Amino acid sequence: MIKYYYPDGSHCYRALHTTHAVFYNPDGKLIARAERPDRNGVYEFEITGFELVEAGVRCT
Repeated sequence: MIKYYYPDGSHCYRALHTTHAVFYNPDGKLIARAERPDRNGVYEFEITGFELVEAGVRCT
C-alpha cells in the first residue's frame, strides 16, 4: 500500500499496483498519478508526500 498525504493534512491509501507515477510538475508541486477506481484511465492529484506501507501492517 501507499499512503498519500494531501496538502490539507488529510491522507488516503492506494494499492501499489494502481500507482503510475509520482513527480514534480513545472510549478514545483508534488503530483501523484493513479489509476481511476473504475479502471478507466488515470488521474493526477497534488500530494505533499507519501510512504510505502509494509504488507501486514495495519493502516490507521
